[in-house]
Amino acid sequence: MPANDTLSNLWPLLLYTGLVIFLLAAILTLSYFLGQRHKERATDLPYEGGIQQAGSARLRFSAQFYLVAMLFVIFDVEAVFLMLWALGFYELGWPGYIGAAVFIAQLVVVLIYEWGIGALDIGPDVTGILKAYKKRKSITFKG
Repeated sequence: MPANDTLSNLWPLLLYTGLVIFLLAAILTLSYFLGQRHKERATDLPYEGGIQQAGSARLRFSAQFYLVAMLFVIFDVEAVFLMLWALGFYELGWPGYIGAAVFIAQLVVVLIYEWGIGALDIGPDVTGILKAYKKRKSITFKG
């Protein structure tokens, strides 16, 4: 392939790259010259949703929160595999259908297992709360 043919095929990409670089430089230059310049006391403070920040940004989350987040990512990736399988449904035929059925069965078994060991329970322990409530209710106050 001659060098001239390669260059003639690349000219739209080079033109687009040059145009993007020119626009980027123009936007940054204009914002530098036309932008506001002020330095006040509250300029560098973080501000979100109309609430001034107070305290530390470090919050402690339960380990179960991260476990549920990982489970979500795992099942989300598996959903992508099933969508790709659905796109090739006619080409895969019965072997593809059986493979997808086995895959879905494995997902169901894993979900039941995780549910059984309590991996999906991120809320408070309801049985403990009910026991404490009944105990408190049974105590009579003398006044």
